[in-house]
Order: sequence, then structure tokens, then C-alpha cells
Amino acid sequence: MPYVLVSTQIRMEIGPTMVGDEYSDPSLMAQLGAAKRTVMGNNFSEWCVNDPPRVVLNNLEMLGYRVVSMTGVGQTLVWCLHKEE
Repeated sequence: MPYVLVSTQIRMEIGPTMVGDEYSDPSLMAQLGAAKRTVMGNNFSEWCVNDPPRVVLNNLEMLGYRVVSMTGVGQTLVWCLHKEE
């Protein structure tokens, strides 16, 4: 998968960081040390790491990903990364 969404709550800037949805590449999630979880009340799963977003973005850069956009949505920060194939 060439695209990855990374997000965190503004008040949680030291972690945890969401690094993928339930359809994300399990091998990439393993490289990031992510664990799949389902939050009570949600009908979907997400991959999460305890690292702050800065560490996650650095790790993804070492794997060949580049940030293509970043935005704030309410109290959430979201980065979109892409990897050339």
C-alpha cells in the first residue's frame, strides 16, 4: 500500500499514535510495532503505537515514505504519507 494515514489527538502529542486502519498492511504495521485494537463503541479496528507522532514519522521516512499533506481536524492531527513503488 503506497499511502498511510497517521493521526493523533492534540492532547496526546506524546502518544499514542494511530498508524492505520483495519485494512492496513500487517507487515508494515509490524515494522512500526503497531497493535490492532478496537475501541469500545466503534465498529472498526485501528492500528496503534505508543510512540509520539514524531517518532512514527521518522520511522516511516526510514522505510521510504514521505509526508504529502498534514492537517488538523477538530482536536485531531492527521498526516498523509506516500511511498513510491
